[in-house]
Amino acid sequence: MPIAHEHNLARPLPRDCQFGIRVKLRSTDPFKNLVGGDWTREHWYATREERDRMLKEMSGRYVYFRPGDRPTLEFEKVDR
Repeated sequence: MPIAHEHNLARPLPRDCQFGIRVKLRSTDPFKNLVGGDWTREHWYATREERDRMLKEMSGRYVYFRPGDRPTLEFEKVDR
């Protein structure tokens, strides 16, 4: 999918990204009622190290979680 407003990017998109993270919703997430149960999002990175660092950051507890809140996203490493 093309970028609609490339001038808004803080830095250019890397051209050769082979290491990714696929984000999916858990079956118990009520957000799936809005976006559909098959919703996914992929993030791509140029190096395996960058991908692994971002995966660790994405999958951790958010700063604004309340006590008892749990992430409802599932993360999967993918390679091209």
